[in-house]
Formats: sequence, C-alpha cells, structure tokens
Amino acid sequence: MAGLRLLLGLCLWALSPGPAPACSPRCRHGGLCLADGSCLCSKGYEGERCQQATCYPKCKNGGECLRPGKCRCAPGYGGRYCHKVSCEGGCQNGGECISVNGVVKCLCASGWTGSRCQEAICPQGCRNNGACVAPGICSCPAGWVGRACHLAVCKLPCQHGGKCIAPNVCRCRLPYSGPQCTKKRKG
Repeated sequence: MAGLRLLLGLCLWALSPGPAPACSPRCRHGGLCLADGSCLCSKGYEGERCQQATCYPKCKNGGECLRPGKCRCAPGYGGRYCHKVSCEGGCQNGGECISVNGVVKCLCASGWTGSRCQEAICPQGCRNNGACVAPGICSCPAGWVGRACHLAVCKLPCQHGGKCIAPNVCRCRLPYSGPQCTKKRKG
C-alpha cells in the first residue's frame, strides 16, 4: 500500500504544473513533498514530516522505535521487539526471569535467593565462619566439620570423657586436665 502511495505521489508531482512544491519544514528520511505541501513518507517512517520511525510489529513493553525494525528496549526487556523479559546479568542456579506488574526479577529455584539467585540458603545456618555454598551445604573452615560447621576437630582425641569444643581444644571432666585431658589432678 505504501509503495502504491509513493508511486501515486511521484506521478502527481511529475504532472503538477509550476514550481516544485515546498514543504516546510522539509520531509525527512527520504519522504516526498507533495503539491499540497504534505509529505509522502518512505516505508518505515510516519508523521507529518516523516520524522518518526515505525516498527512492525510495534515495540512492546515500553520500547522505542529507533529506526524501521529496530527497537530500543526499556530496562528488563530484550529481543528484536522488546517482547522478551531480560534480567540484567541473567538468573543463576536454575532461576527464571519473570515480569510481575512491570517489575522484572529472577524467580529463584528452591534453596536459592538473591537478586540473581546467586546465594544458597542453609536453613541450619553455617557457624564458626562457615559459608553456605549450596542449598543446605556449608563449607567449613579448618578445624570445623558438620552440616552447620558446628563440630570442632581435635587432631589428638580428648581422653577420659573430655569433649572437643574448638579446634584442638578439649573441655575436660574432673579430675582430668591438660590438652587431651590426660593429666589427673591430685585431690
């Protein structure tokens, strides 16, 4: 249809007697000035002076048409026509990028949290400077073990009912004392 309109406009211009029509301001993006001072726009442009690019399909989700077929997308959207939800940096660990009431965010898989689903959840917590590295799994510093880094490790075992309470530290039961609870106090 636009091609037919352009051809018709060229014919009218060629047949019109007198000086060439003047469009002020002039037609933009290759638009043709018609005898009545209006513009016949090239394919991909519209507006009184052919100043606006058109995108087909239209840019979605608040996107702006920069030139025919090229959209500038609002934050959180991508794709040629801004039709895809796009989370900045992507979603990690099985998270899915979604849009809820115009707000784009990562929907995290079970056991993960954070803006990009980058933080594991350890419901039991990680004690003694342990770090949660996967859902329910702590990475423990040297000298600590257990699901929550709550069990101390003593290289030499505590004797006589003593208990390892910190790395290589025993809590002794009376009447014993010493690093491994081997010394008996005299009463």
